Amino acid sequence: MKRKILIFLFDGFSDWEISYLTPEINKSEDFELVYFTKDGKPITSMGGLHITPDSSLQQIVFEEVDMLILPGGEAWEKGVKKEIEKLTTTFFENGKTIAAICAATTFIGELGILNNLKHTSNDLNYLKAIAPNYRGETNYQNLLSVTDENIITANGIAPIEFSKEIFKKLSLYNTEDLEKWFQLFKNGIWKG
Repeated sequence: MKRKILIFLFDGFSDWEISYLTPEINKSEDFELVYFTKDGKPITSMGGLHITPDSSLQQIVFEEVDMLILPGGEAWEKGVKKEIEKLTTTFFENGKTIAAICAATTFIGELGILNNLKHTSNDLNYLKAIAPNYRGETNYQNLLSVTDENIITANGIAPIEFSKEIFKKLSLYNTEDLEKWFQLFKNGIWKG
């Protein structure tokens, strides 16, 4: 049985922030990507892609899922994604992996998930401004992507680093192949 990975989609999500990770995971026979929206209705990404999701929030069976991926987008900054608070906190409380990039880090910061874990975002001041309940300033790392326990965070300019951390968490590739993938997509270097 394939391990399920949820990707939350919403109108205006930053499509490029998941564009490196989804093809690689999709190629694997060990995982199934499940794209979902709050109501199962089609959405349009920031780049104008019209997407029909696989599922709605109501159809998610928590026990069947291993990871939740939250792409960025301006909607997080407006605080309009409250519908997935319960799912996200349930993932956190049960030690399942949550991966958030760009503005999605403000969402999990606001929920208190980052308070006691090393993490990053677009900028510390940005995170504090958008997430007034965030209290993790001493754990903030000025890095492109950070993994601590089951939480993966990334700066919005780091979709490749974000993908690499997700691949590590999933053991998608061995160490050598992961580094080859990273060097190819980050630096244009291929070592066969």
